[in-house]
Amino acid sequence: MENKEYTFKGMVMNGFLMLFINIVVLILAIVGIVYSIIQLDESNGTCGGWLLGGSIILLTVNIMMWCGFMMLEPNEAKVTTWFGKYSGTFAQTGFYWINPFYGTKKVSLRARNLDAEPIKVNDKTGNPVMIGLVLVWKLKDTYKALFEVDSQTMAANPNTVGSDTKGLMNALENFVRVQSDAALRQVAGQYAYDDEDSKDNEPTLRSSAEEINEQLEQKLDERLALAGIEVVEARINYLAYAPEIAAVMLRRQQASAIITAREKIVEGAVSMVKMALDKLSNDNIVDLDDDKKAAMVSNLLVVLCGDESAQPVVNTGTLNH
Repeated sequence: MENKEYTFKGMVMNGFLMLFINIVVLILAIVGIVYSIIQLDESNGTCGGWLLGGSIILLTVNIMMWCGFMMLEPNEAKVTTWFGKYSGTFAQTGFYWINPFYGTKKVSLRARNLDAEPIKVNDKTGNPVMIGLVLVWKLKDTYKALFEVDSQTMAANPNTVGSDTKGLMNALENFVRVQSDAALRQVAGQYAYDDEDSKDNEPTLRSSAEEINEQLEQKLDERLALAGIEVVEARINYLAYAPEIAAVMLRRQQASAIITAREKIVEGAVSMVKMALDKLSNDNIVDLDDDKKAAMVSNLLVVLCGDESAQPVVNTGTLNH
């Protein structure tokens, strides 16, 4: 997209110098008016009339010149227009004076933070999930921000958009909020919530955070470029199942966790039983036949895999009558 923003090239003067000149001109105009009135009282009408007229014109020009002062802090800019035509963006920090007939609209170039409320979207498998993002953005192209999107009439008070920087930036923030919701819905719909819903080890919203965030930034850049907005960072900061299915999905996750834990327990128990049998056999402690080994394996697995502690039964031998 063509970059239409450019630096202001009109006449710019030091604000303190113009302040001194304006004060001197103001004093001269007032003195001229007072002196001309005195001349008129002394019946010197022609001279006094010309002096009065010139002093009034000088005072009028001086009043208009006071409107050309502007002061900018770091990361602030003023967009100038000449009777409706864009005349460039002035971004020099300090106190300056320009032609008062230039229209100016102040904008902020500082980074702003947007913590979007979680929204409900359907993931790739159709499950409703709640997802939210945090976005850091800043204004990069002032021309697009003011003239490519209708940010001025979106402001709370369009009549004061030239001086109400907060209103203008809030209007742009509303634009960012709407577009971020749309981008978040688009990205979230391309992925499953977790590995249990995905196939062939596809990326998921839970396990592939970096990839999701990169794609989210790309989609936001595409959508916000129209308004001259640069995305500094975009990250998902909230992810959960929607309330209507959260309880069911929690039970599924618990069941999956129990199965995984059981697999680990059984795997460890089998290795321990094998180690015990090998130890008894290698050290010639006891000679067990297959039936005894089967009984021992069964008892050890019950002890090692049981949820509760096993109660031992001591066999002291066989009583013969």
